[in-house]
Amino acid sequence: MYLHQGIILIQRYNNTAMKINKSKILYRLSLLALTVIVLGILLSIIKIYADSEPGAIPLLLIVGGTAGYIIGRVQMRSQNSM
Repeated sequence: MYLHQGIILIQRYNNTAMKINKSKILYRLSLLALTVIVLGILLSIIKIYADSEPGAIPLLLIVGGTAGYIIGRVQMRSQNSM
């Protein structure tokens, strides 16, 4: 009887620990996505100043970072609602 209750407590602890670790990972990934967006904007500004056109790589960084940020936020919200 006690062993069964201990297993349930361990399972609940592991689920909580997994949620905390997953939220930390998602938070770090969203910070990485924001960093990529800022880097894309800075490269775009430099490229516009130098060549009078933005270039493909900075635009891809901005689009990719935005997509990563949105995906991370959606996953964080879905995790918090569970």
